Amino acid sequence: MKSYENSKDEEIELRTSTAGRGKEQDDEQEIDLLELAMKLWNQKKKIAIWCLVGAVIGLVVAFSIPREYTTAVKLAPEAGNGQKISGSLGAMAAMVGIGGGAQAGADAVNPTLYPDVVSSVPFLVGLFDVPVEDIEGEHKIDLREYVEEDLKSPWWSAVIGAPFKLIGLLRGSDEEADPNKKTDTFKLTKEEDNVVLALQKRISASVDTKTSVITISVMMQDPLISATLADTVVSRLQEYITDYRTNKARKDLEYAELLNQEAQDNYYKAQQQYADYLDRNNGLILHSAQTTRERLQNEATLAFNLYNQTAQQVQVAKAKVQENTPVYATVSPATVPIKPTSPRKPLILVGFVFLAFVACSAWILYGKPLIEEMKQKKQDEGKDK
Repeated sequence: MKSYENSKDEEIELRTSTAGRGKEQDDEQEIDLLELAMKLWNQKKKIAIWCLVGAVIGLVVAFSIPREYTTAVKLAPEAGNGQKISGSLGAMAAMVGIGGGAQAGADAVNPTLYPDVVSSVPFLVGLFDVPVEDIEGEHKIDLREYVEEDLKSPWWSAVIGAPFKLIGLLRGSDEEADPNKKTDTFKLTKEEDNVVLALQKRISASVDTKTSVITISVMMQDPLISATLADTVVSRLQEYITDYRTNKARKDLEYAELLNQEAQDNYYKAQQQYADYLDRNNGLILHSAQTTRERLQNEATLAFNLYNQTAQQVQVAKAKVQENTPVYATVSPATVPIKPTSPRKPLILVGFVFLAFVACSAWILYGKPLIEEMKQKKQDEGKDK
């Protein structure tokens, strides 16, 4: 019984001592935090100077970054592409065997692939010759020339890239660029590849998976060029999707028109032969003449029926092209932006001031004491020797 009471008393003492040590550690931590805060407060002038320097650097950086203007266009595509040809056209399609009553197959280029289409090399190369004009109306050039010559960059980019440009000048260029040479998307030159990379960073597309709304964003250093290019990208994307979706339907239409033309020629030929025979053999009652007349009449009738059937096929093919043509509703059209989207000068200023405060605090609390400690050790070692 006594041993049990003794063990219980020891457990209580252990808990009490542990709680006491934990309280002492909390007190020491609070004292340490207060001590660190006092150290920073005593060096408030130095911290203020560092923050001021950080603010100056932040302002220099913020005003060195060129302004960028972003234009966003939102499109709402049609709900679906697998509709049926209805009414008389559907019956006509079923009669001629085109299958207008069947639903269209799944679309390979669905809205989720539009961002990949916009960022593809052939699509961007197709924008090289787009004429652009700045907001002041002073420059009227194509997009490629604007990207290569008129896009500005911060001063430190020129400093960093100066050695590489010098190396390129020393090496020289083996081939001279031909301004009349057509761009080959399979084999781009270095300059063309740089333009494509720049456009990939500035032109983007995104799709809302819930609403299927397509957003085309274009960022340029001139507001008018940004809006103009955004409108052009939207129209080129619509043309690309329309050409893709109606490609087979247009080929079917061309084939149907070819058959219709052949059937028309054959019908006119058979009709003319029948008329000529009647003119030459009018009044004959011979059975051979009647047989020939009936044969020519039947041939003309068959030619007319074939011509009529192919004409119906042409009408169904035209309806199929129209059915496969996508329709887009412009939710938010392109407008010339008024305010730049970057750089965000207040955010840059706050960021540099914060970095300066953190750097100065780290120096006061850890850097300077560490250096003084190292110096003290060297002095102690010198005295020992």
